[in-house]
Amino acid sequence: MILLATAPRRIRVGGLGLDPVREHDVVERVAAELAAGRGGRIVTPNVDICRLAAADPALGRLVASADLVVADGMPLVWAARLLGTPLPERVTGADLLRALSARAARHGWPVYLLGGPYGAPERAAHELVRAFPGLRICGAHAPAHGFDSCREERAAVRRRVATARPRLVFVGLGFPRQDLLIAELRRDLPGAWFLGCGAALAFAAGMVPRAPWWMRRAGLEWAFRLATEPGRLARRYLVDDLPFAARLLGRGLAARLVRR
Repeated sequence: MILLATAPRRIRVGGLGLDPVREHDVVERVAAELAAGRGGRIVTPNVDICRLAAADPALGRLVASADLVVADGMPLVWAARLLGTPLPERVTGADLLRALSARAARHGWPVYLLGGPYGAPERAAHELVRAFPGLRICGAHAPAHGFDSCREERAAVRRRVATARPRLVFVGLGFPRQDLLIAELRRDLPGAWFLGCGAALAFAAGMVPRAPWWMRRAGLEWAFRLATEPGRLARRYLVDDLPFAARLLGRGLAARLVRR
């Protein structure tokens, strides 16, 4: 079990501080904090989030202020290893959603699913309850596109989530939208834990296929997603993220050669 007072120092990769924890550690930390009546926020940076946070100091602070920041992207794990400060493993939002749902089913924590494509939260709720009998879903809602740019609609979503009184909230709106909303919801529900999980709700719903295990282990999940959603992801992955990842790994390799 990881306690806040004894948590290891974050490892710096690409300008972000990442917690050197395993998926199991995250689940145990959340369970301990919920048992103590304390809430929190989890951010799972990949290369895209790292790039955006590096370009915008406000987004960097948003990530840094989370209670747990875990590496979702394999290039971040590789870069940390090259820098001589290895992370124990990749911890993805999609895997955490399932692991935390399993623990919620055991403890009776009510769970709220927010975001994703139309119909995804409801379908994800059905699939998660089938996978984890006893899981309590207290809300499943995909807000209308652009809701967060309207003060009244954003407030209505916040009221809807707060009224459901969840202990766990999975928010799949993409970075930084999900994390900005979570920062507000934390004030409404200080005793709940929040996970910004991106496409994980669509994965859980079966609406978007996830890469086979061997591709995830090899760091090729991005290639699988690019092949399945080229129109949406080609520019992000190939034009924006790939050069950033190359620079990140290049700096790590240079640092490793200097140490020799």
